[in-house]
Amino acid sequence: MSHHPLLYLSREDVEATGVTMADIITAVSTVFKEKGAGRTEMPPKPGIHPGPADSFIHAMPAYIPALKSAGIKWVSAFPENPRRGLPYITGLLILNDAETGLPLAVMDAVRITGMRTGAATALAATFLARPESAVVGVLGCGVQGRTNIEALSVAFSLKKVMAYDVNESARNDYVADISGRLDLEAVGVRTPREAVTGCDIVVTAGPILKKPHATIQPGWLDEGAFASLVDYDAYWHPAAMAETDKFCTDDTAQLNHYRQMGYFRDIPEIHADLGELASGKRPGRESPEERTMTANLGLAIEDMAVAPLIYRRAMEKGIGTRLRL
Repeated sequence: MSHHPLLYLSREDVEATGVTMADIITAVSTVFKEKGAGRTEMPPKPGIHPGPADSFIHAMPAYIPALKSAGIKWVSAFPENPRRGLPYITGLLILNDAETGLPLAVMDAVRITGMRTGAATALAATFLARPESAVVGVLGCGVQGRTNIEALSVAFSLKKVMAYDVNESARNDYVADISGRLDLEAVGVRTPREAVTGCDIVVTAGPILKKPHATIQPGWLDEGAFASLVDYDAYWHPAAMAETDKFCTDDTAQLNHYRQMGYFRDIPEIHADLGELASGKRPGRESPEERTMTANLGLAIEDMAVAPLIYRRAMEKGIGTRLRL
């Protein structure tokens, strides 16, 4: 029996492939159209919960026939890690050959997770935000706060980012980073409301919590604004969410699964999931005055949309380390 080569891609290798945010948004758009047509396979995430409260490690399998992509991500989120100088999110992704089942690659999933999550926000925003949206508020200046802005800046002609974080140093670093890398004015603000009121798009990107701190109050989100809840409902008071005209998610079955686990205890009725929006089965924004919102959970089909791009580009460029099974 011949030895089957396995490609290992480190975090640096994944970044060196040069797959862009625009590439990822296109791939994520394709996979949500496939999802809306019922042509993907993705069971709800099973998980374990070691470590302190609100920590988890999830298994995320998915199969996308149209992309010939199959595999799984094993991802962890430990809120106390930044205090130890460690990343909040870590993980590995395994890409399998969809015809033989043989593993093709193992790759670091941190950059992929950040990029595809931002891409899902940008895709949702194309259906739910006003096309002329120019000012974004970001609450939580970590990885997701950055990648969501990267993605939104591809999909919209953004002008300004209002950035809030409970950690002043993180906020200052974010402002310097975003203003240096993107053609945007980045403004650090001292109160959460300044990153909500007056913004066309609001992204909350703090730690995921089973018991929300509910900082964002009713009356803060402007008429006509769109909000992306990357951290589930952790930042939002239920009464503030209740003001939205359309509450969406990336996957209704997954959200209901999490409700059974104790998350999303008091949210509005779900209008549509992102597959329904992408496939035209449900309408997105229907008037400039609507307040719209999506609670994207982060789906395995997004990872499996990106993994083949990374793998093909790595093979083309000779990036990574070949291992023997």
